[in-house]
Amino acid sequence: MGNEKVRRFEVETTIWQSAARWVLGAFLVGAGVAQLTVSRTTFLAQVPPWVPLDPDLVVVLSGIVEILLGGALLVLPRYRVLVGWAVAAFFVLIFPGNISQYVNGIDGFGLDTDLARFVRLLFQPLLVVWALWCTGAWGRREALRFW
Repeated sequence: MGNEKVRRFEVETTIWQSAARWVLGAFLVGAGVAQLTVSRTTFLAQVPPWVPLDPDLVVVLSGIVEILLGGALLVLPRYRVLVGWAVAAFFVLIFPGNISQYVNGIDGFGLDTDLARFVRLLFQPLLVVWALWCTGAWGRREALRFW
């Protein structure tokens, strides 16, 4: 990649943004590891019944993606804008699973009431904003151009 393209991904962030990026990265790595190990069954509750893949495969693949994205937040600061957009997109892509859990009344993650599952829905957009803010990606759409 040329220097011009790399600079598109670089941005200065505050100490608070960096700390929030580290917390989000650690959260994603932890969630991904849990998804592949001790919480695999619980994560199956997130897979909508209309997904045309084996639910366990979806859980494994999304767990791997979570680990990779979390790791990228932690070890690729030079590309934090691009990673921020990727993490935000991931949160958008998994949102239908949260909606499915609410609509179908599926218990999981201690969410055993409709109210708890609904409140969780409200937090998903905050995760998208968190990913964009802590990486400095907010307002840096030019990083999404690959040519």
